[in-house]
Amino acid sequence: MFRKLAKSKLQLAKITGKNLNYLGSIKIDRSLMDLADIYPYEIVLVVNKTTGARFETYVLEGKKKSGMIELNGGAARLGEIGDELIIISFEFVDEEKAKIYKPKIIFLNAKNKPIKKLKLH
Repeated sequence: MFRKLAKSKLQLAKITGKNLNYLGSIKIDRSLMDLADIYPYEIVLVVNKTTGARFETYVLEGKKKSGMIELNGGAARLGEIGDELIIISFEFVDEEKAKIYKPKIIFLNAKNKPIKKLKLH
């Protein structure tokens, strides 16, 4: 049996831009994608802590070290610039690995720069 577990989280991410006239996605600074082990076109769950909205979308690569977190398409209606997000990626893990599994959690400052990389205990 496999279980769907949180692989990584970008915690305290701030929306820096919106583009309603796009087909849809979330654009994330490539350096943050690398830290959180998120690939382009990977499906993520986005939780808007400011509004309570939760939605799934795919990731597009943003400029490296830009701090960019941009909502595009329909997702742009689910948040405003400055809203705080949690961006969660997932992985299917076999039963034995699931018992000892630890996700990557990347905490960000107000400019979407990493301040701490922690693993849950």
